[in-house]
Amino acid sequence: MIRTLVVDDDFRVAELHCAYVERVPGFEVVGQAHSGAAALADVDQMRPDLILLDIYLPDISGLEVLQRLREDAQAPVDVIAITAARDVESLRAAMRGGVVHYLIKPFLFPTFEEKLLSYAAARDRMTRLGRAEQGDVDRIFSALRTARKEALPKGLSDATLELIVQALGRSLSGLPATTVAEAAGVSRVTARRYLDHLCQIGRVELTLRYGGPGRPEHRYRLVSSPVSG
Repeated sequence: MIRTLVVDDDFRVAELHCAYVERVPGFEVVGQAHSGAAALADVDQMRPDLILLDIYLPDISGLEVLQRLREDAQAPVDVIAITAARDVESLRAAMRGGVVHYLIKPFLFPTFEEKLLSYAAARDRMTRLGRAEQGDVDRIFSALRTARKEALPKGLSDATLELIVQALGRSLSGLPATTVAEAAGVSRVTARRYLDHLCQIGRVELTLRYGGPGRPEHRYRLVSSPVSG
């Protein structure tokens, strides 16, 4: 699971973002902070993998929080900026600080989900690399840019896609198409169409499991990091 700290000065917004995080497979909320000082303290105590960081905070700005985090070699944490700040200087400062994404408020859950899933896909690829070749680097940055296509192929629906993703999110080791179909309440043929699409856009990984005699079992695994801690 990707341990996530939500930082926002508005308690209601923070609660909403926490609820959003819990809806995305592979992520869990480990805490909330409502000021820059509290965010830095929570990072030191909780050691999250990811921070959803607001820029407008009551004591110090999120950009200063970001700068302090980057100066602290003991706090290797990734950051997604979630803010109402639209000025170019804030964007530039956030980019220089190494944010993974910059998400402007207000937004709907599908946009939020896409950013988190693209981050998870890139993180997962990096955790499985020993030494990166150019092709590996290109795939990682491609994963950050597009977690899923906005326009689904003809005949596929967002609602069914979400059911397939939720079914896959219940297993870290992967599931066969038949199991996915049963969990999503669709036919195996339908499940395969969605699984093939998810494989094509990099959200799902197909692996072969060899057991007894006969053909190997095809298993589908959601691309997100199982690492916690």
